[in-house]
Amino acid sequence: MQKVEIEFRGKKLSIETGEIAKQSDGAVLVRYGDTVVLATVVAAKKPSEVFDFIPLTIDYQEKAYSAGKIPGGYFKREGKPSEKEILTSRLIDRPIRPLLPKGFFYETQGIVSVLSYGDENIADILGIIGMSASIMVSDIPFNGPVGAVRVGRIDGNFIVNPDLSEIEKTDLNLVVAATEEAVVMVEGGADEVSESVILDALQFSHEEIKKILPLQHELRKLAGKEKRPLLDVPIDEEMRQKVKGYVLERMKEFITIPGKQQRQAALDMLLEETIKHLAPEGGREREISLIFNELEKDLVRSMILNEGIRADRRRPDEIRPIYCRVGLLPRAHGSALFVRGETQALAAVTLGTHEDEQKIDSLEGETYKAFMLHYNFPPFSVGEVKPLRSPGRREIGHGALAERGLKPVIPPKEVFPYTIRVVSDILESNGSSSMATVCAGTLALMDAGVPIKAPVAGIAMGLISERDKYTILTDILGLEDHLGDMDFKVTGTRDGITAFQMDVKISGVTREILAQALEQARKGRLHILEKMAQAISTPRETLAPHAPRIYTIQIKQDKIRDVIGTGGKVIRGIIEQTGVKIEIEDSGLVNIAATDESSARKAIEIIKGIVEEPEVGKIYLGKVKRIVDFGAFVEILPGTEGLLHISQISHRRIAKVTDVLKEGDEVLVKVTEIDPQGRIKLSRKEAMKNGAEKSPARARH
Repeated sequence: MQKVEIEFRGKKLSIETGEIAKQSDGAVLVRYGDTVVLATVVAAKKPSEVFDFIPLTIDYQEKAYSAGKIPGGYFKREGKPSEKEILTSRLIDRPIRPLLPKGFFYETQGIVSVLSYGDENIADILGIIGMSASIMVSDIPFNGPVGAVRVGRIDGNFIVNPDLSEIEKTDLNLVVAATEEAVVMVEGGADEVSESVILDALQFSHEEIKKILPLQHELRKLAGKEKRPLLDVPIDEEMRQKVKGYVLERMKEFITIPGKQQRQAALDMLLEETIKHLAPEGGREREISLIFNELEKDLVRSMILNEGIRADRRRPDEIRPIYCRVGLLPRAHGSALFVRGETQALAAVTLGTHEDEQKIDSLEGETYKAFMLHYNFPPFSVGEVKPLRSPGRREIGHGALAERGLKPVIPPKEVFPYTIRVVSDILESNGSSSMATVCAGTLALMDAGVPIKAPVAGIAMGLISERDKYTILTDILGLEDHLGDMDFKVTGTRDGITAFQMDVKISGVTREILAQALEQARKGRLHILEKMAQAISTPRETLAPHAPRIYTIQIKQDKIRDVIGTGGKVIRGIIEQTGVKIEIEDSGLVNIAATDESSARKAIEIIKGIVEEPEVGKIYLGKVKRIVDFGAFVEILPGTEGLLHISQISHRRIAKVTDVLKEGDEVLVKVTEIDPQGRIKLSRKEAMKNGAEKSPARARH
């Protein structure tokens, strides 16, 4: 066994290999505090001739035993991956994939398993470090290592790898992955922070990551295997020139066809014609396809860099035409259509009660989620025929990014006590449907009357770079994403950034490029917000007719038991009487959901009567509960009795209480005194003298 370690923020970060999972191509155990992850990687022994891309799969799995838990559910074992596991798998994949060299066509699987889960909030970070280290010690070629940290900001100060208690205090939460040279991946959210804060956070993160990378180099020296050779796909230079001469002029013409499907159809036709012309007897289709694709990539990039012309003839900083419409769906609580070029997102908002919150059972414990955004990408949106399946990694990842972008502007439950679900259906796609989802989601939330803090817009940026020359693209097409060097997504309000995601396909990007991209994204975001405001600029003042109405009242915590009653008898009675839904939180906040206002008001009055406390000087219409020799006990509020002394029953002298009162009588009384022990003294004489018959407080029985 070989082990390397350093001190990192007061705890030891260690990586070891050689003891466990020895039949994998590379396996490491990474530990930080009480958190331990196992990262393994295995590549097929023979290269595949099927793939023309890097066939990499990354899986992240959390073991319930790592947190001392037994899984919930009937089977009591881990089942299909949770949403968090899927998102973390993507998080680990994204910085690793671009560092595997071109020509590596061995099918490869990396698995990260959480074996021990502490309070460090770092299992995903250790997953990136561990996967990089496992490839470093394996025979798989790799342009790494890559390291990662989580960075937060508390009171204006950056903090590396904040733990679970600290993360709640941050206004910035980014996961950053980087090599020695540059940042290669960023994922996270923020509470409307400025572009300069993001840049400073990335620089801070990179300096911290540089402390981790030497560990992997050291482990490679101690235990690394000899790297296997890359698969060389031979391309005949003579054939390259033939293809180039045959297609170049027409390819230039076809690439600038504005419509996505028309452009792709023309290029497909050209490729098919080229294969028939240059290889009529067959056998060289793959070689010609590779040359054709390389020419297409080089031509698109060259036109952007040297001529400033994009595939749809836009300028580099130009945004496609935008169209917005709200209130499309009569039965949805809020709806909107956002169209940008050939990308369309239809968003629908549904409002629910506390019962509709999503329960999440994770290693951290059981939590509930009151704001959800779900993203769907049906095959017709790109003109394809595919079977409908449950959401895949892409759908879950895009939905999580859009949700992160909108979450900072969602009102707290104290202001808007609803569970909110946004569903985005992509109806047409050609570039950044996740950012279209953010825009459509904002419009739908405002159409639903959700009092969001501010409208949010999203935009996707791209990069084309060759040596010292580069061009940053605003609002990228799918083609520019595929052939470009960076996919850079930013969401935010007029005041700042709410979510940020960056993936780089090259060795990294400089601070200068990031600064320009962020500024270009800010201008684009403001332009989109202006277009959105033309459809709806502020949340509607009233909810949709079919949305539930939730009313809130605050009661004292010691009164909760009175409202619920023994075995829930009281609260069930209120629900049966009024037809409302009632939810009582431990803080004493009572949410009453109803389809009409009168039912809610009736329930509120009943609850107020139950929790009301007696006041000295106030007149009540009470009920005689018990008669004793020296007076009567009168219930003035549910469960609250006071003593009406015989001397306070009448202005004239009476011999016996029963001469005037009997059990069950309703009687006007005034509270004259409440002693320190809570005992209440009542007077019928005082109530009669004050003429209280006109407006007594009535006890609710």
